[in-house]
Amino acid sequence: MKELEVLRDFTVKMPEEGRDGYVSILRKGLERAAWLSEHGSGMQRELAAAFVELILQRAKEKGDDVRKKAEEIVKEGKERGSLELEGFEKEVEVNGRKHVVKVIGGGAVEEERGGRKLLRIRITAEVDGVLREYEITYGRYGKLNAALGFAVPRADAPGDREADAERLAALIKALTGKEPRIHKSSNGKIYVACGREHLEGFMRYAELADVIEKWLEETSRR
Repeated sequence: MKELEVLRDFTVKMPEEGRDGYVSILRKGLERAAWLSEHGSGMQRELAAAFVELILQRAKEKGDDVRKKAEEIVKEGKERGSLELEGFEKEVEVNGRKHVVKVIGGGAVEEERGGRKLLRIRITAEVDGVLREYEITYGRYGKLNAALGFAVPRADAPGDREADAERLAALIKALTGKEPRIHKSSNGKIYVACGREHLEGFMRYAELADVIEKWLEETSRR
């Protein structure tokens, strides 16, 4: 059997002994193709659009579950880096209360701490009239190398820690479309927890997309 030829975004198996070969596209490859189909130029955009359409057609033939997953990946790919943090405004509801979010700006950086490569997302925003810089720190955890993010509310923010945690949750929900979980331990400590779905949401913003993608690549076990 011939060796598999591994490219950056695809796995290719060449035909042999009268059998068909195949091209297996990775999630990242489909996301890139989707992005090019929306934001590329000229022939590049046309070819990417045709390729994405072909993949979606093949996914449809495999059943609803495969089709829905492929459509989700394509949607995320098209949205990646398409928005900007600066000037973003939205009203969201958290714990039955409405919050008004106005983003001033933000960015993301990679940091090393204790041998662990972390991703820090910092966003300056006004939530319900309270202006401050919010920070979410992502790392890889557990046997599955899951990408998890945590943020701690500040004691010196207006109101108590619970009020600041809710404002932070409102900011994250406004930007990603997904509400994070607010945890309160028995000793009174409060933190906000985010998952991979929130990270995917953050990647829609031009100020964050490249750094997040780089961090995901560098910390992946693949």
